[in-house]
Parts: sequence; C-alpha cells; structure tokens
Amino acid sequence: MSPHNFLNRHETPVNDLDAARVRGQRLGRPPAMSAEQIRQARDLLTLPGNSISSIARLHGVSRSTIYKYLPELADGHHPAGQIPPSRAGLPARLAITGPPAGCSHTGSGHDNPRQARQEATG
Repeated sequence: MSPHNFLNRHETPVNDLDAARVRGQRLGRPPAMSAEQIRQARDLLTLPGNSISSIARLHGVSRSTIYKYLPELADGHHPAGQIPPSRAGLPARLAITGPPAGCSHTGSGHDNPRQARQEATG
C-alpha cells in the first residue's frame, strides 16, 4: 500500500463528516428527549406529588437524563411549585397518575425490588 492511499483512507471519514455537516445533517446519537418531552417534564415538576423518578419513568429515560435536559435541577431536586412553568401564564396541564399507556408492567406492585424479593422469600 502506498503512503498516499494510507492517508486518503484515514482522511476520508473526516471529509465525509465535514460534508455531512455542510449538508445540515445531524451527526451522532439522537437526543433522548424531544423538545415537547422536555417542556412536559418541566411542567410536571411544577405539580405536587410528581418526582423526578416518576417523570423519568413516564418518558422512558433515566433520572440522570432528566437532570441533563433540565439544568435548573443541577443543585438538587426542587420541591413542586419552585420550578416555574416553561411558558409564563399557562398552568401545567398534566399529572402523572399511573404508568404510561401501553405499559405492560406485571410486577409485584413494589417500586423497590429488594423489598419484593424479601417478601417473596420470607
């Protein structure tokens, strides 16, 4: 293999990435949450009784993903009512009342797997 071919083989992916950027294509992993999901999560946090864990479950993401997309939570969980709604003047419209539609969870009814195992074994 000539040195010229070696350089071209290794430079081509970089050139392809640059060309994709010029065309306006998104590169890399897609976002875990859409803008609408982020707005909904922010609105849900303003309602009493909603936790970061419950909102993460609703959207099918981890708690750390909620913290990533809602940087105002970086210093710790704010109790409901302390995070302003995303659009001023509009009340939050949704409350988490159960698992999302289509969820086929048939567990023991416990959120804590350790407690479920202890009850099952003894």
